[in-house]
Amino acid sequence: MIHPTAIIDPSAELAESVSIGPFCVVGANVVIGENTVLESHVVVRRDTQIGKNSRFFQFCSIGEDCQDKKYANELTRLVIGDNNVFRESCTVHRGTVQDNSLTQIGSNNLLMAYTHIAHDCMIGDNNILANNATLAGHVHVGDHAILGGMTAVHQFCKIGSHSFSGGGSIVLRDIPPYVMVGGDKTAPHGINSEGLKRRGFSAEAILQIKRAYKVLYRSGLRAEEAVEQLNEMAKDTPEVQLLADFVANAPRGIIR
Repeated sequence: MIHPTAIIDPSAELAESVSIGPFCVVGANVVIGENTVLESHVVVRRDTQIGKNSRFFQFCSIGEDCQDKKYANELTRLVIGDNNVFRESCTVHRGTVQDNSLTQIGSNNLLMAYTHIAHDCMIGDNNILANNATLAGHVHVGDHAILGGMTAVHQFCKIGSHSFSGGGSIVLRDIPPYVMVGGDKTAPHGINSEGLKRRGFSAEAILQIKRAYKVLYRSGLRAEEAVEQLNEMAKDTPEVQLLADFVANAPRGIIR
């Protein structure tokens, strides 16, 4: 169903089961998959691809030109997967040619009200961004991460899979997988053990991840020395390899 007040560019490709509500705008070269719903007053700008079974609440701005002053109207894209929910007033910007000309969001994500995804961000699957969470340009987020309300992430940072940030966190360095951060001066506070239990991690795997956390944060080792020990631990506990690889490839450094 397309509401008569909606404005749809002739070049847009919409599946038959797409629902477009009142006063929505769909721009040029937009592709929207089956059963996706734009509630009302949603704007989807040009060169945006949206998968199936997603829902966009009122006043979302999706695929807009980025806020990077270097942007000069080049052809860039936004690609969004399936089964995502974008609550009221979410903003998501397309990429820039200074990176890969692409902003990408995976599947099964929940973006709560007023969240912002800047240009060139790469978001995985099954993440939750609570109200007012903000990602600056070029931020990468893995899978199953939770960013608490009003979390602000500095450009080029990486957020590891299964990590958790408390509300109001200011993230200036990478958050390793499994790690919880928060506080007035954002710092690590152990691993996200409750989240790992909910996702089916065994008690033994969680125990070894806790031990890996101690190697990383409480042993006094430099990052490269800690990675060597983590690689050894990963031989018996493969889940630790995710942490080792992340720390070994964190050019901004990890939160300490």
